[in-house]
Amino acid sequence: MATTTSRDGEKKSELTDRPNKRRPGAGAGGLSVADSRPRVIDGQLRGARCTSCRHALIQADTPWCPVCFGEIEPAGFAPIGTVWASTTVRMPVGRWRPPFALAYVDVDDGPRTLVHVRAEPGRHAGDRVEFGTDSGGDLVEVGIVPASADAAAREGDS
Repeated sequence: MATTTSRDGEKKSELTDRPNKRRPGAGAGGLSVADSRPRVIDGQLRGARCTSCRHALIQADTPWCPVCFGEIEPAGFAPIGTVWASTTVRMPVGRWRPPFALAYVDVDDGPRTLVHVRAEPGRHAGDRVEFGTDSGGDLVEVGIVPASADAAAREGDS
């Protein structure tokens, strides 16, 4: 979206007269914009954990814990979790063509994160999924964890 700067330094859209805080990014000749999307690197979902209360965070660059204001440290989480909620999107968004589905996944011993999941058949609350990072940088489902394998893994943890 193209913007102009007024005499008082306020950015305004060329399409409207409302202020606009968006930057065009390096691809459009502006400042580079950090990609804050979570990633799976070397088999681990990269995030952070509070050193005091052990709260898990998906954003590793958070300056302090949002629960207790304690210090945080980098952490890795297994990219497997339980679907908390999901929805199917039936309109195009960016590179995604409809229908596609999104699910909030409660990562085992980790944070809740947004994952692109299979739309047909859709995922439901309670489904166990495994996910990774696709070539576009989004978290995407790579498989569903069968109930029998999940139960065996939990017995092994006991």
